[in-house]
Amino acid sequence: MHSQVVVLGGGPGGYAAAFMAADLGLEVTLIEADSRLGGTCLLRGCIPSKALLHVAKVIGEVRDLDEWGIDFGKMKLNVDTLRARKEKVIDTLSGGLAELAKRRKVRVINARGIFVDSNTLQLEGGTPQANDAQRITFDKCILATGSVPAMPKMFNIGSKRVMDSTGALKLEDVPKTLLVIGGGYIGLEMGTVYAELGTTVSVVELTEGLLPGADRDLVKPLHKRLDTLFEKIYLDTKVLGLEDVGKQVNVQMEGSEGKFSLTFDRVLVSVGRRPVSNGLGLESTKVTVNERGFVVVNNRQETSDPSILAIGDVAGDPMLAHKASHEGKVAAEVLAGHPAAFDKVAIPAVVFTEPEIAWAGITANEAKRTGRKVEIAQYPWQASGRAIAIGKTEGLTKWIIDPETDRVLGCGIVGSGAGELIAEAVVAIEMGCTVLDVTESIHPHPTLSETVAFAGEVHLGTATEVYRPKRKKE
Repeated sequence: MHSQVVVLGGGPGGYAAAFMAADLGLEVTLIEADSRLGGTCLLRGCIPSKALLHVAKVIGEVRDLDEWGIDFGKMKLNVDTLRARKEKVIDTLSGGLAELAKRRKVRVINARGIFVDSNTLQLEGGTPQANDAQRITFDKCILATGSVPAMPKMFNIGSKRVMDSTGALKLEDVPKTLLVIGGGYIGLEMGTVYAELGTTVSVVELTEGLLPGADRDLVKPLHKRLDTLFEKIYLDTKVLGLEDVGKQVNVQMEGSEGKFSLTFDRVLVSVGRRPVSNGLGLESTKVTVNERGFVVVNNRQETSDPSILAIGDVAGDPMLAHKASHEGKVAAEVLAGHPAAFDKVAIPAVVFTEPEIAWAGITANEAKRTGRKVEIAQYPWQASGRAIAIGKTEGLTKWIIDPETDRVLGCGIVGSGAGELIAEAVVAIEMGCTVLDVTESIHPHPTLSETVAFAGEVHLGTATEVYRPKRKKE
């Protein structure tokens, strides 16, 4: 079997690349080991976790209605129904992808692909079609194998009570107690889900703060809320080991006050992800893999092998689905002979907790680390009419600005719906807008989107809701 273009991996990067290549007139075969298209994001990551986070958010909002004198009584949870509804979301989306592939005449083979050489893949397992083919040759291949949860050996003790993010999303039960190892976005999101469903959740983080690397001004409101939602947050604390003791897991930890042990019904290990580059036969090609396991690419997604391109998580940080999708389209355009390149200034990142955290472009931390001179303008949501009306005043909108040109370089938002609000900032940063461009664009009132403009007005000294007294003349 031969194909003009083979895409190895059917996640958000892979199917975006396959569909774009087909739309551009190329003959495409999409190879995916799973029986369904969608990859980690759709099947075991972004989509099911956000579906469950929606449920968690609604539970929290219902509880907060107590302040308005409204009480719906004690929550009743049917885990089987919740799990089935989550699976329905996944099936609907993955089924839609299969139909789109069919309409675009993209051949889909469910099998594992191993490189025999730079233009040949060995097909293993999967459908009879894959077994009959055994091998497929190609002119060009787009590598889109993604990433998997990292599971350090010391935590991989062979216990069903110790989960990674994939296991946590299966929602086999709602344990009475749960320890989340890792204070990154995946751990905090899944911890939020379980806490709202009734689990007593604790988090342990090796560094001195949650979401290491994120802007501290944005993390503070989230940490404050999680202090009330979670049982305990252990910072500057190392996990020394895990032991399955029957119906619980004993966790040995060491913090500032010494060593201690606690037991939990389940443990979620959420300490990052690793690219899927091993076991693919890449050593039989000219592809270069760096010390972290990422495939080395240029801005056209080309590897050091002329026949192979790479996109998404396997091609480097940040490991984000929307970055993978865009890279997939770039790769397809490159194969079609277009002058395409991945040259984005701002790749948005979102933490879907409550409140949400989102940022794009240069962060305050990055500017400080690199010594770049910037000006920072912040607008507290305590001054937002909309935030006050819906009881979400813990939010903050923050612009990072070039002091010489007044161009917006970065934006950070913490608050309800921050993931939606950051899109405007991405457009502004990509277009090279000035602060005035943003503030002179009329925003609807009363909305949280106004805070994006109002933060710019703080910089210009024209904010209506923020009083800045004039300095007295000496």
